[in-house]
Amino acid sequence: MKRIGMLTSGGDCQALNAAMRGVVKSLDYSKEDVEIYGFLDGYKGLIYSKFQMLTGRDFSGILTKGGTILGTSRTPFKTIQDPDENGLNKVEAMKQNYYKLQLDCLVILGGNGTHKTANLLRQEGLNIITLPKTIDNDLWGTDMTFGFQSAVNIATDAIDCIHTTAASHGRVFIVEVMGHKVGWLTLNAGMAGGADIILLPEIPYDIDKVVEKIEERDKRGSRFTIIAVAEGAISKADAKLSKKDYKKKLEKRTHPSVSYEVAAAIQQKTGREVRVTVPGHTQRGGSPCPYDRVFASRLGAEAGKLILDNQYGFMVGYKNREIVRVPLEDVAGKLKMIEPDATIVQEAKLLGISFGD
Repeated sequence: MKRIGMLTSGGDCQALNAAMRGVVKSLDYSKEDVEIYGFLDGYKGLIYSKFQMLTGRDFSGILTKGGTILGTSRTPFKTIQDPDENGLNKVEAMKQNYYKLQLDCLVILGGNGTHKTANLLRQEGLNIITLPKTIDNDLWGTDMTFGFQSAVNIATDAIDCIHTTAASHGRVFIVEVMGHKVGWLTLNAGMAGGADIILLPEIPYDIDKVVEKIEERDKRGSRFTIIAVAEGAISKADAKLSKKDYKKKLEKRTHPSVSYEVAAAIQQKTGREVRVTVPGHTQRGGSPCPYDRVFASRLGAEAGKLILDNQYGFMVGYKNREIVRVPLEDVAGKLKMIEPDATIVQEAKLLGISFGD
């Protein structure tokens, strides 16, 4: 008999359910006797012993369902070792609940912060297996995270829809894309949606270069310009600031986000009408796309194999089109960012896309 704990932590995204289903179905197929303990609302469920006993039936019919049947929440790593409001040691509470239920391992689905806490629990002696979830695609050690491709599809659709109204009115349109501190989602959606300018956190922009591209299009007779802006995009001037000074500047920002800041600057410099569209959380909602359904199922199946092989301390990742086992200590705390001279960036520039640099 194997007793498996499972939780989903951090922001939700498409294919969390598909990944969990993959784990359980692979264990069912092996004929191994298994008990599944689903912790509710992420690490909170493990801390406060809130869980449900689950069977294979609970994972039936959820392949196409977005979100997570276990619920999720954000439990920041930077405060995970601080006592809660009642003085409870959260790390010790998680360990005690793990041992109280006599778990053989804990399967954790999440992004960067989630993996930091997962690695901490591994260091504390728990058997941990993780699966790479995030629409940001910023987890180190894997070429792809599930949820990313579904989010690309949604962000691309938003840019596609903007094209017709931008062309009709002859406007500059900015579409703000999620992605936290990295630009993978914006870069891919921008290229897929035919954006003329793409602004990324990894490539600080010069607003004059952005304006230059808009005016160049005007001279060629293009009535409109589409700009895909990552929520973490930063100007060259701000990139030179220290983290402390930049944080202070953000606190005084009068615009809702960087997209509105860029829009105001463009309007001031060109007199053009500029509109901002923010798809927001629609990018992490809805059903997973077919790619993510297959991908998450593959990751889940490999996690099931790890459990059967008693191999713990790994993230199940994806490298060079193959599912791989990546040591958890190699993943935690590392961001996979876009290199400014990456081939995909060079190829985008060959297509005439400006990065404002």
